[in-house]
Amino acid sequence: MALTCAALTWGSPALTPTVVASALFVVGIAMSVGLLVPINNRVASWTVQDAPDDSRDQLRRWDRIHTVRTGVILLAFVLLAVAAVR
Repeated sequence: MALTCAALTWGSPALTPTVVASALFVVGIAMSVGLLVPINNRVASWTVQDAPDDSRDQLRRWDRIHTVRTGVILLAFVLLAVAAVR
């Protein structure tokens, strides 16, 4: 969607926020696949009896990464809205 918007805004002032939004969406996807999915896979294999000692730390890490990823994606949507207004 953002790449299509970038193509449609080529040569206009809206191009910059659209391209930055596209890059931020890619960063959000990379964070999901590269950082959050591995933690999810580890957590899914845990049982109450065999949870690692650092399980709370791993869950807190997931929460922090998720918060940053949510902020990145939110910023991307705001930039797309700015581009739409231009």
